[in-house]
Amino acid sequence: MKKTLLLLFLGCTCLLVKGQTQIALLKYGGGGDWYANPTSLTNLIAFCNADARMNLATEYAVVDVGSSQLFNHPFVHMTGHGNVLFNNQEVQNLRNYLIGGGFLHIDDNYGIKDYVIPQMKKVFPELDFVELPFSHPIFHQKYHFPNGLPKIHEHDNLPPRAYGLIYQGRLVCLFTYECDLGDGWEDPDVHNDSQAIRQKAFQMGENILQFVFTQ
Repeated sequence: MKKTLLLLFLGCTCLLVKGQTQIALLKYGGGGDWYANPTSLTNLIAFCNADARMNLATEYAVVDVGSSQLFNHPFVHMTGHGNVLFNNQEVQNLRNYLIGGGFLHIDDNYGIKDYVIPQMKKVFPELDFVELPFSHPIFHQKYHFPNGLPKIHEHDNLPPRAYGLIYQGRLVCLFTYECDLGDGWEDPDVHNDSQAIRQKAFQMGENILQFVFTQ
């Protein structure tokens, strides 16, 4: 990734690790397993660096919702199965991060939806999640997904859905539901997904990062 792209991250100071941009995993309260899929981001980073020469730091950061360190990372990933709770300070910090140019990807690892949607409503009370159409550019970066998100893991026999929060014309938060990209990014022996399924997960993950760094 060219350093000039960092200028798009308005209001934030991107952390460069040995000249590389570092993405992060969001740590939140409430008891949910924010630490699920421990190998997923490492593998996604490796794929994007090899396939798209993104120049991402090989180690991702772990950042608290309310920490000033959040502003060091242009892309933050959130996952889990259970409860999510943001306090007032965390709500304001996350809002400032997102309206300042940051991006949050929430990947439902099965069960997070009923908890995270009300918390994000606290962050953006004026916004509702909207479903992204299949024509959205996030599905048409290096890789084309004409039918939207790939189906990685079966949960409730429902099709995968991509929802977004759009603030002043910019997608600031992507919520991937009934898809489970993070499971597809994990080490192959964790879920025993086929190589074809894992490849689709990585390609969609690369699309997301490409979109974030260029939108």
